[in-house]
Amino acid sequence: MEQRMETILFASLRSAIRGDKLTDAECACFLEEQLPSLFAIAKKHDVLHLLFVALKQNGLLREEYPEAEKALFSAMFRYEQLDYEYRELCEAFEAAEIPFVPLKGSILRAYYPEAWMRTSCDVDVLVRRDDLERAIAYLVQKLKYKETERGTHDVSLFSTTGGHVELHFDLVEEEYAQNAIDVLRAVWEDVTPCENRRYQCKMSDAFFYFYHIAHMAKHFENGGSGIRSFIDLWILEGLEGADAQKRDALLEKGGLLTFASHARRLCRMWFEGEEHDALLLQMQRFLLHGGVYGTSDSRVALRQKKRGGKFGYLISRIFIPFAKLKRYYPILEKHPWLMPAMQVRRWFMLFKPDVAKMARAELAANRTMSQKTADKMATFLDDVGLGQRQ
Repeated sequence: MEQRMETILFASLRSAIRGDKLTDAECACFLEEQLPSLFAIAKKHDVLHLLFVALKQNGLLREEYPEAEKALFSAMFRYEQLDYEYRELCEAFEAAEIPFVPLKGSILRAYYPEAWMRTSCDVDVLVRRDDLERAIAYLVQKLKYKETERGTHDVSLFSTTGGHVELHFDLVEEEYAQNAIDVLRAVWEDVTPCENRRYQCKMSDAFFYFYHIAHMAKHFENGGSGIRSFIDLWILEGLEGADAQKRDALLEKGGLLTFASHARRLCRMWFEGEEHDALLLQMQRFLLHGGVYGTSDSRVALRQKKRGGKFGYLISRIFIPFAKLKRYYPILEKHPWLMPAMQVRRWFMLFKPDVAKMARAELAANRTMSQKTADKMATFLDDVGLGQRQ
């Protein structure tokens, strides 16, 4: 039953993106009684709008489905809203004379047949670390943005219309995605100015491809990566003129070539009908279970592997290293003696309901997880190429 549902799900996503028809064999996998489950998993991965488009264009829906129609119109509305915020942001940085690099969905949606097909929740932009405070001040003072939270590699801001902007000053955290930081820290040496722009820059194809894989790997290590990022990868794989050797050279340097190879194979299994094997099926179960951002159980199991067990994981969550803490609190760059106070300040984040909820879920998973489950997840991480730094 599950196999039929997975077949029609991925065949439908392919059909929506390529605009081709489902085969008779694929249509035979469609069972109307499975629609609630099919819609639920597609919604969980934010691809319900694509599934709905494909089922409609293949004549498989005989009734009205308000939830799916709503997802389609929501995807279109979200795109228009984000596109407006994106263009406003680009003009703001040009006016402020701040070099910047658009990231993720802002670039990827240009490769989709229709821009609204590639959904996003926010606008991601990279600025130089030295320009970060000036960029924040400009957005707050000139455009009335509101700063809400600082992370280890980005700052969250909201516009007056509710648009979410993630202002990145680094592309990946040091503890994730193998040796990706060795490649990504050189991003400003790779970028070139966009045509007819003075301050807007773009990455080379190989560098952007590497960044996408590194971002997927980070989410994978956090317990899951959504179907959407694999659709992105599949589309990037099909771009004409892309230099596969340059892409793989960066992946090799960053220790991500093994992971990328398995991710590519999974794309081909999902969208091109390539034969599966045990590892691909395990990856599929892991990803479909996790949703866009993964699950607490998976996240904890993978982190236990990296931290040397339950106790190591617990200590790592209570006391984070200085290199990571100073990303949350840049004042530590000049005043490292404030580290104990900043550790305590970080603990006060637990008063935020969403942070507290996640912390409780992770601590419960850490306490109850069996050694067998943790070992199984550790082996899985090794098998996909994300176990040991290379």
